[in-house]
Amino acid sequence: MMDRYLISFVAVLSCLLGGLDASAGDVDPHYRACVKTCEEIGCVGQRCFPDCNFSKEGVSSDGPWYMQEPLYMQWKQGDCQSDCRYYCMFDREKEREALGEGPVKYHGKWPFKRVFGIQEPVSVAFSALNLAMHFHGWLSFFILLYYKLPLNMNKKAYYEFASLWHIYGFFSMNSWFWSVVFHSRDVELTEKLDYSSAVALLGYSLILAILRCFNVRNEAARVMVSAPLLAFVTTHILYLNFYKLDYGWNMKVCVFMGVTQLLLWAIWAGVTRHPSRWKLWVVVVGGGLAMLLEIYDFPPYQGFVDAHALWHATTIPLTYIWWSFIRDDAEFRTSTLLKKAK
Repeated sequence: MMDRYLISFVAVLSCLLGGLDASAGDVDPHYRACVKTCEEIGCVGQRCFPDCNFSKEGVSSDGPWYMQEPLYMQWKQGDCQSDCRYYCMFDREKEREALGEGPVKYHGKWPFKRVFGIQEPVSVAFSALNLAMHFHGWLSFFILLYYKLPLNMNKKAYYEFASLWHIYGFFSMNSWFWSVVFHSRDVELTEKLDYSSAVALLGYSLILAILRCFNVRNEAARVMVSAPLLAFVTTHILYLNFYKLDYGWNMKVCVFMGVTQLLLWAIWAGVTRHPSRWKLWVVVVGGGLAMLLEIYDFPPYQGFVDAHALWHATTIPLTYIWWSFIRDDAEFRTSTLLKKAK
């Protein structure tokens, strides 16, 4: 859970820091003139885009719906604005390179090279690996509970937090799935889905951190703890999607939920006698060190690998360690309960 908190926090932080020089590319008069012309005629130089629905003579090229490509084929393509921005950006970057100037950000992002229509291919690959790692972690946790550890008379796991971690696995995989989609194609819908899934995971992770760190096992007590937080997170997601996608407010909410659960786990790791508490410290310290990649941001190497993509890579081993702790916790609690039962 801490890995996704760091993603949400640093993503917003990098947007804020990046916003300081994002206008360097946006306000470039050559770039703006190129985009404006492209959106009018549908071409950048000799490259023309059918998505703009205009030929060089300005005649609409729209056809009937049955002549257009299906949605699953359209996904790999851009819309008129994104195509115009993309090619104008790289034409301008070539001019800047010829003048001995370094790359700048456009609309808050470095100039990335597309691969098969994917806007940030390396970040997509690492997000997919994180998704796979969470699936592997959840699956190994499931196998441990129901095939390796003893079950009670009702054929259920002794571990009291088993169902909560199953739900956490779903939220984690859902969040990383939409991270893959968002880095593949940055549009309003995918952005909202990515933000919403991250907020949902953060909110649930906070609930889980409270329940586990304070060892809340009574169902009524769990409902009392969860209900207010669930209501708040649900309201916040509805606010982002149907009222205003407020980045500043979302940052405050994400940072509050993330820092709170991070402190809970860190303090609990310091006071508990859990045999695997060192794994919590590895995730906390490792995540903090990984954030240096975002602080010392740099342009994408060869148009593909930037600091954010590398930072995505660092969460892969942290995710493995995190699920390893969860499995250890299940074994530890099961062993403790069986000893008490004797």
